[in-house]
Amino acid sequence: MHLRKLLLIFLIIVLLLIAFLVFRSKGALPAVLPPKEVPKSEVVETQLGLKIPAGFKIDIFATDLVGPRVETFDQQSTLLTSIPSEGKVVALPDKNNDGKADSMITLVANLDRPHGLAIKDGKLYVAQVSNVLVFDYDNQSLKVANQKLVVNLPGGGRHFTRTIRFREDGKLYISVGSTCDVCVEKDPRNATLLEADPKTGESRIFAKGLRNSVFFTFHPKTAKIWATEMGRDFLGDDLPSDEINLIEEGKDYGWPYCYGNKVHDTNFDKKVYVQIVPQPPCGETEPPIYEIPAHSAPLGLVFINSSQFPQDWQGDLLVAYHGSWNRSTPVGYKIVRLKISGEKVLSEEDFISGFLQGEQTIGRTVDLLFDGQGNLFISDDKAGVIYKVSSKN
Repeated sequence: MHLRKLLLIFLIIVLLLIAFLVFRSKGALPAVLPPKEVPKSEVVETQLGLKIPAGFKIDIFATDLVGPRVETFDQQSTLLTSIPSEGKVVALPDKNNDGKADSMITLVANLDRPHGLAIKDGKLYVAQVSNVLVFDYDNQSLKVANQKLVVNLPGGGRHFTRTIRFREDGKLYISVGSTCDVCVEKDPRNATLLEADPKTGESRIFAKGLRNSVFFTFHPKTAKIWATEMGRDFLGDDLPSDEINLIEEGKDYGWPYCYGNKVHDTNFDKKVYVQIVPQPPCGETEPPIYEIPAHSAPLGLVFINSSQFPQDWQGDLLVAYHGSWNRSTPVGYKIVRLKISGEKVLSEEDFISGFLQGEQTIGRTVDLLFDGQGNLFISDDKAGVIYKVSSKN
């Protein structure tokens, strides 16, 4: 009798084990529960094959562009964009207000991969690889004249894009990427955010340790600088994270010795440090306020201040993930909305996705810009277009 009970218990255990393996193979009992997903807004698929929350529509404002990047509006609400690969800056007027560019007018040509654009006091500022130029700009005839040098910049390298923005006090801020993936720079101005006086041409390092912080923006209320940052390559699919940083004067954001939340890059830096507090070399570096999946390649970012967007979205942050090029499973290729509270990111959800369809990339978004009516304009340097997003209401 005792032997029968033991056999019965053994049989039950075997049957339970078989059942567990069967259910697990079917996905009913995952070994590790997936992370809790952030609720997604109801989405619809557009005629372009993109997915966008219900209540919005996305159209093509301008097409047949060769890699459009930075966008800005002039005083007459004409959209300008830089075309680095063709060395020019173009205007895209929409004189009949039908939501489509009427033409493409070249404003400046024969530049060295122009990227950053800004309109200030009726003048057009253009950042190319080794300097920032300024032109007299006629927004009626859409012509420029009288090119002048504003400030010299360090030469290019792996990250040659230069982005510029003016603060309300008239100071000009310039993002300058690193010349390499990871290295010690010969020119300390590389891998920094510079602050310049456009009247004197003098510049200084505002913040350092920024490997490739291509885009940045000013918070509409605090005027603090928020920036995207791309982490280094060749540490695998998941390291290091890309970042959103709050850029403050005099701070070090870690590169090339550190990444993420004060993580020492021992793959690059082989030195052994004495254990003191704060621990070198990362102890005094600034951690990101938000970490993005590695190789997402975050670019343009803009705070929502638009009557065409929901009231509870106002003050949140839209970020363009350009998309990975060196990851076994592609990541990015979308625009996300980050829920913001003060200087914290509470959650992330997709705003526009579908730029990656299977193994085919149909688009890679770059810059994000609202016009005076609250329409969102998005440059796409893969599809060669600029999209316009607005409310259906």
